[in-house]
Amino acid sequence: MEIELTGRTALVSGSTQGIGRAIAAGLARAGARTVINGRSGPGVTAAVEELRAEVPGADLAGVAADLATAAGAHTVAERFPAVDILVNNLGVFGARPVLEIDDAEWRRYFEINVLSGVRLARRYMPGMMERGWGRVQFIASDSAVVTPEEMVHYGMSKTALLAVSRGYAKAAAGTGVTVNTVMAGPTHTEGVEDFVAEMVDGDPPWDEAQRRFMAEHRPQSLLRRLIEPDEIANMVVYLASDRASATTGGALRVDGGYIDAILP
Repeated sequence: MEIELTGRTALVSGSTQGIGRAIAAGLARAGARTVINGRSGPGVTAAVEELRAEVPGADLAGVAADLATAAGAHTVAERFPAVDILVNNLGVFGARPVLEIDDAEWRRYFEINVLSGVRLARRYMPGMMERGWGRVQFIASDSAVVTPEEMVHYGMSKTALLAVSRGYAKAAAGTGVTVNTVMAGPTHTEGVEDFVAEMVDGDPPWDEAQRRFMAEHRPQSLLRRLIEPDEIANMVVYLASDRASATTGGALRVDGGYIDAILP
């Protein structure tokens, strides 16, 4: 399947590493002008330079802004007033017993994982709807429907994205703008390597740590391994294309069969 995004501008929040970086690379390979975002100016510059080397001829730009804040969203919108493809990838996660999560931590997860995407969608969707074409995606997680005991605050934020995405899809009905959620399963990123190390005793080598983590903490997975970021990016790039013009209001799973249900 050929996917051609030349002439489109894509913004990927939280895209200096991990899943966001893989998504940015995939969109750039498909020809989109791709905007890399992170909080640190040097971090954004380094990611752009790395991707230029990785994807020869890529049309890349960068913007440093903390999208967990309204001021950060304003900074991005001023720099890039119109985009065609918005991928709300920014998110944080971490293990904590639910009865120890205080109000500030609940709010932090909601601000970063939910409101960052809400603000950007609210700013960019009207222009997409006026132009008659646009793609908005929220990167959620299997945790949206399989709430992890050790990360209830994270699961809450990802469940919220399912409702947000469906609501925005209804607002865009009939306009040529599609809105979807991608539900990523346990994925191999830098942050997840640290998380696995916390969850697995004994500091074993990575291959053994991954095997034990999946067997002990994610036994529902049918893939029986962590998903690679490029595997998430493949779905996002497809949804960003004209090929996915009839897919909207959906929650699409790239979860390695982790969610033990026929429907989300």
